[in-house]
Amino acid sequence: MTLEDLRILVAACEAGSMSSLARELQRTQSSISQHIARLEAELGIRLFERHARGVQPTAAGKILKDFALEGLDAIEVGLQRVRALQHGESDTLTITTGGTTVRHFMRHSVVSFRKEHPGVNLRFLPASSTRRCFEILRLNQADLGFVTTGEPARGINEKTIAKQRLFLLTTKDDPLSRRRKLRLQDLKGIRYLGLAGGTTHHSAIEQAAAQRGVELKAEVVFDDFDTAKLFVELGLGQAIVPAVHAYNFERGGGPVKAVLIADLPSVSIGWAFRHWHHLSPAARDFVEITNREIGKLHNVPGLELAAAIR
Repeated sequence: MTLEDLRILVAACEAGSMSSLARELQRTQSSISQHIARLEAELGIRLFERHARGVQPTAAGKILKDFALEGLDAIEVGLQRVRALQHGESDTLTITTGGTTVRHFMRHSVVSFRKEHPGVNLRFLPASSTRRCFEILRLNQADLGFVTTGEPARGINEKTIAKQRLFLLTTKDDPLSRRRKLRLQDLKGIRYLGLAGGTTHHSAIEQAAAQRGVELKAEVVFDDFDTAKLFVELGLGQAIVPAVHAYNFERGGGPVKAVLIADLPSVSIGWAFRHWHHLSPAARDFVEITNREIGKLHNVPGLELAAAIR
């Protein structure tokens, strides 16, 4: 049994087809099959069921794949750290998240972390959606992701730290701004500014509105909530934003007002990673520092903190 055998096993489980995997790896199908056959011969058990449309791992194949994936991930992390040590490089902690997350959730965390870990290079890799963050994590391009949680993702684990209600962000001269709370039916006919497609927030809002017979067709699309605030201030329409952003936008002054939309479901946020126990001590410290800072937001309307950080 070799590391390459295990890598092929994991890849075959994910691809579901020996032929497509061979094309992806630019190898022959017979060479791919030889790795699987060697594992099956050594273990004395079938690891795949062959079907007309491809292959499917057996119960034994799934077990071996899960443990192999964890082991291969640990080896890759170890190799990265050895290479850094070999070349005299500083440790690097890379976090992937949305473009405005640092401003609204991590500003103070970054300052504290850099004081406690001056020898660690802290990098942020912006991503426009949770799915993109997951892709970056799978490719080992980042250690942590700060994402909208709750979306099942192969090879990714999550820790939810809070849930956020959603608010309508509008101008103070808008009649809707005088309401204590709104319902989706109240949004009929607004000039809706919408998130770009593919984000969890976009899907949650769109699904909830459709269930209540409300069409929210975006006249203008934005990529992040800070841009949404600017568009609202410019009088281009109204946007739907999460609790922490709504709170910060109002507290920052200016012509905007945020009103709770009572029948929109909360959106969960938190950390994404491959394996918690493979994270470096610095990465775990950053999570702890950030959770502590987010815990200080307990007075934000519409923010429900997880029990672990209250």
